[in-house]
Amino acid sequence: MIFCPLYSGSSGNSIFIASDNAKILIDAGLSGKSIENALLKIGHKPNDIDAILVTHEHSDHIKGVGVLSRKYDIPIYANTLTWKAMLKSIGKIKEHNIKIIYDNYINIKDMDIVSYGISHDAADPYGYAVNCKNKKACVATDLGFMSDHIKDILKDSDLILLESNHDVEMLKFGPYPYDLKRRILSKVGHLSNDDCGMVIPDILNGKFKRIILGHLSKINNYPELAYETVTNSLRECGIKLNTDVSISMARRDQPSNYISF
Repeated sequence: MIFCPLYSGSSGNSIFIASDNAKILIDAGLSGKSIENALLKIGHKPNDIDAILVTHEHSDHIKGVGVLSRKYDIPIYANTLTWKAMLKSIGKIKEHNIKIIYDNYINIKDMDIVSYGISHDAADPYGYAVNCKNKKACVATDLGFMSDHIKDILKDSDLILLESNHDVEMLKFGPYPYDLKRRILSKVGHLSNDDCGMVIPDILNGKFKRIILGHLSKINNYPELAYETVTNSLRECGIKLNTDVSISMARRDQPSNYISF
């Protein structure tokens, strides 16, 4: 499998995943042109995308979804409530490209994809676990908290894009209004750097994992801080970097971490 965050952050999100026979996007939260350019930069054509899977209807996850579907005739997968919530924002979609997830399972060529509920302030937000040939990649962002159910899903993954959204002190003393701060810190908000560092030991099970930290806030975080907070937490737990787990950072503004595994 190939895994590459095209963009990851509060400004927009899109993840490219490929197998031998399938190519998908999870979210397309920037302009269609931005997504096209990112795909071409990593050597893949937009018209080869087999599906776009939507996690939830917030604009930083769906901005380019409708444009790409119309231009390249790409099916869009989302659950019923997410479809209802995003339909006005993404524009008219051809009927054969409206794919509703009913039973949390999707098959796209040689990919078997499982969707799972996450805690976020959206209509019915999902995370996704992509399986192919005994390899598993998960996208786990926009999480107010990490449930035991989600931890169980992540435990046998080979690669995880995991949220490390904000530094709590930067958020508390930053420019956001009080209500927004409270939402971000709530159980339907986002995982902090500290939260991320505490979650990782719970999902390590002796199987080496590649973890990419993503969905960083532009205002309340920066990559060096997220990395240091998480890796320091892991060292305190006796976890060996690059032996038990590798930690890297997803870029906000361009493709990063193009990983074949």
